[in-house]
Amino acid sequence: MAVAILTHDAFPDRAKTAVGLLRYGDREVRALVDRERAGQRVHDSLADVQDAPIVASMADAPDVDALVIGISPIGGEFDESWRDDVRTALERGCDVYSGLHYFLADDEEFARLADDHDAELHDLRKPPEDLTVAAGTAGDVDATVVTTVGTDCSTGKMTASFEIRDAARERGLDAAVVPTGQTGIAISGRGIVVDRVIADYAAGAVERLVEEAQAADLLVVEGQGALAHPAYSGVTTSILHGSAPDALVMCHEAGRERIHGYESFDIPPLPEYVDIYERLAAPISDASVVAGMLNTRHLDDSEAADAVAGYSDALDVPATDPVRHGVSDEILDAIL
Repeated sequence: MAVAILTHDAFPDRAKTAVGLLRYGDREVRALVDRERAGQRVHDSLADVQDAPIVASMADAPDVDALVIGISPIGGEFDESWRDDVRTALERGCDVYSGLHYFLADDEEFARLADDHDAELHDLRKPPEDLTVAAGTAGDVDATVVTTVGTDCSTGKMTASFEIRDAARERGLDAAVVPTGQTGIAISGRGIVVDRVIADYAAGAVERLVEEAQAADLLVVEGQGALAHPAYSGVTTSILHGSAPDALVMCHEAGRERIHGYESFDIPPLPEYVDIYERLAAPISDASVVAGMLNTRHLDDSEAADAVAGYSDALDVPATDPVRHGVSDEILDAIL
């Protein structure tokens, strides 16, 4: 499938879904739609992913099968400035994939255009209708389960999940990511977006995903939010308890000291944060933080190496920047 990805005014730092698809997806990306960077290429901003031209609007994009909305603002709302691009995609017969809380299929204009032009609207955040509360049985699966957790939102939990999966596969293991967010689902084509699930059913949704994938040797559950986040700690807890993990991997962005978007809230000291995660996990599983993943994208090579070493010391476990340095045998051994 060939796609265009909408990233208006957000690429690369605030276009998590777009970057995930460019790095880990198996779709051919023929264009990014971003009015701010029109005329550039992906590699002008991000060198280690699939390259593509950047155009100002969907009207300027080459022939594709689908448009993917590659950004999700806080609250997951639809920006009306994107309407012309979605409209153009549907009029061209392209399917549209969206990870927003705003469901495109409920938009009268988009639903009509999709019907008129034989296109489909895929709302990735729409949960299954038959979810239930957790039974507390995820801990019984035979697979090793590791859950990525973080000090804040957008610290690299999804990236770490796919990098751990790929490292395990290189070792010959049957490894799979358990997607719990729109980006993971856009990449893998399966999963449940936990932050859209009724609170009573959220842990049960994660438990279902783990049990459905339990034939693998290693399951990497994609974390969301953070326990010290004033808005999103609830979904973090649901994933932590619903997955009943054997191990935790802590993700952090180098230099970040306060919760992004909530700067009056400090990120707890790293050793304290490890203790918070392990104590909250303890009633359901005896998982401990066994490795660290550090996002060093804003640092140069020497600064990144020093930051990773300091992060490892603070956590008292092996650590890496998985994009920059890969997932070492030491870290994979600690996880397994």
